[in-house]
Amino acid sequence: MKRFVILDRDGVINLDSNSYIKSKDEWIPEEGAIEAIAMLTMAKIPVFVATNQSAVGRGIISNADLRKIHEKMVAIVMAAGGEICDIKYCPHVPESACNCRKPRPGLLNQIIDENKLKGSDGFFVGDAVTDLQAAKLAGCNPVLVLTGKGKNTLETCPEQSPVFDNLKSFVISLLK
Repeated sequence: MKRFVILDRDGVINLDSNSYIKSKDEWIPEEGAIEAIAMLTMAKIPVFVATNQSAVGRGIISNADLRKIHEKMVAIVMAAGGEICDIKYCPHVPESACNCRKPRPGLLNQIIDENKLKGSDGFFVGDAVTDLQAAKLAGCNPVLVLTGKGKNTLETCPEQSPVFDNLKSFVISLLK
């Protein structure tokens, strides 16, 4: 068994915004999230990111803007002793019906296939119903955090998966 963790980005690693994260200056980590990723790295558990980024498809930000946001995230994680092995994102709008936009499992399946992982050995941590659905479709263990949209998700889908206050509380539980 090779455990691994896939993380949603907005609302799990960083603060979410209804008007999208449009620049690296707007990207602000959730409390404890960076430390949590470092803890996973130190425990030799690979960390990946799978995120819907329709702001690209809507023309709100460019791929270059998104790359700068991700570069900032990776640099902050590295400075804390963590590593993000790969970031997969869906730039499409919901109406596109692509396979990569969560709740479809395309992004997770890419990570699993490219890294020769077994879905059931991994966890997908998210704050939205679509994250939980994608995890199940990819054969991963869904985990809900109450940051971002998590509290609303819990109200609409109670007891769908293990629930944690935030990413750090999940990681502490996983590493026990």
